[in-house]
Amino acid sequence: MPRMFIFGLGYTARVIARDLEARGWEVISTGREGTISFDDEGTVRMALADADHVLSSVPPGREARGEALDPVLERYGSAIQGKALSYLSSTGVYGDTQGAWVDESAPTGTGRRTERSEADAAWQALGARVYRLPGIYGPGRSMLERVQEGRAHRIDLPGQIFSRVHVDDIAAGVLAGLKAPAGVYNLADDLPCSQNRVVEEACRLLGLAPPPLQSLEDAGLSPMARAFYAENRRVANGRAKRLLGWRPRYPDYAAGLRALRATMSPTIASTAPAAASAVQR
Repeated sequence: MPRMFIFGLGYTARVIARDLEARGWEVISTGREGTISFDDEGTVRMALADADHVLSSVPPGREARGEALDPVLERYGSAIQGKALSYLSSTGVYGDTQGAWVDESAPTGTGRRTERSEADAAWQALGARVYRLPGIYGPGRSMLERVQEGRAHRIDLPGQIFSRVHVDDIAAGVLAGLKAPAGVYNLADDLPCSQNRVVEEACRLLGLAPPPLQSLEDAGLSPMARAFYAENRRVANGRAKRLLGWRPRYPDYAAGLRALRATMSPTIASTAPAAASAVQR
């Protein structure tokens, strides 16, 4: 039985673990829902010694806070030497391209995620398969829930565009890459688009009126959310298709949202007036 060690069993890594176990892998993991504690160094090192593959979804720390740039590499870098490695990174490493397409050859480290860029490069130096991910959505974490909860916004930013990917497609890409050459792979869907289009489609599927169009200043967004809108890019996925044989099951936001809506309770429609009122406030 092949063994996968996962650092950081979060939203995306849980789906990867599920699909690995369905294929007969044993999965050992750290994280809130993991099987062992990250700080239990003896147990972690013992498990790493028996692992065939190691995947990390742990984000970098912040040097300004005195945290290790990459907690996994800082503490267990010596224990993963020579292992088959995978790392979940972010397309945020490309920074703002003003809507232009980017592939894996594009420069990194110019955006707001400099720590992520440095961690990305460190994993590449170890011979990892580095998967750069855009906005992630899936069951329980999609625009459908944001609309229902009154947290969706339509922002008046003409030309704003970005990429996204369904969590199931990330898992499929990572599994396809288990025996692929080391290197960087963008896992994104085929149709970058504005956030407004996603909001409007989610509202249509739920039978709700879309929230009003607002300026960025009037939307009352958190600093993190405002920073999201400061970057604008289209992410190309051709390398993953060519080298991994990967194709997204949900090639665009509409296909992904339709599939998610089909799994939701049909009684949602009865709450439409309240939800509609909430998104208008």
